[in-house]
Amino acid sequence: MPFYKHYSFDLWLTLIKSNPLFKQERARVFHERYNRKGKSLEEVSAVFRQVDLMVNSINEKTGKNVDAEEMYLMVISIINDYATDFSDIDVEGLYSDMEILLLENMPLVYCGDSLGVLYKLKESGLSTTSLLSNTGFIKGVTLRKILTELWLGELLDFQLYSDEVRMSKPNAQFFKLMLDTIDRNKHIELDLSEIIHIGDNPHADVKGAEALGIKSLLINSNHLSIKELLV
Repeated sequence: MPFYKHYSFDLWLTLIKSNPLFKQERARVFHERYNRKGKSLEEVSAVFRQVDLMVNSINEKTGKNVDAEEMYLMVISIINDYATDFSDIDVEGLYSDMEILLLENMPLVYCGDSLGVLYKLKESGLSTTSLLSNTGFIKGVTLRKILTELWLGELLDFQLYSDEVRMSKPNAQFFKLMLDTIDRNKHIELDLSEIIHIGDNPHADVKGAEALGIKSLLINSNHLSIKELLV
């Protein structure tokens, strides 16, 4: 693998993965609190998956961002046969409860090599690293807390999240923001060919990066792993 001056990473299924216990507990909470139509726990879990896939596709298509609170309201609506009366729902309190639940059931580092590879890249002092992540049910403000707890945050020079900037991959402007945020005091001369974006999504990560002239590496959804960066 060639040497790059800047390494940009996707987050989910690239550096971290969900804790199955969180999804189970989240579905249980919604089953108990917001389930006026008496749907089964399995049905509630299926709705979460449906909304997650739908919103991810919408964000990738529009290049914009559907907020976490809106996604939770979609789940509640679908569970209750597409009801639209949300007058009794404390949206901020709902998200706060989900954040607490997530911190009690922390996401996991994707694999044993994730921390080691990031450390090696930073240890050289020749490269900078960053995160470029689409968000869904979990906001960037929460993910920053997660990455600190997992010791990943200190290995990244900066983190960019779609909910905070209202753009989602593969939007070229989101990738351009990443380029504009790189510390040019560390890289006075930096060509696009010296930047690589690493992720698991062929559309959002690979096509999004390559459309702007940035190198890309697809990992984890194929036969390659993050270790390829050190080969």
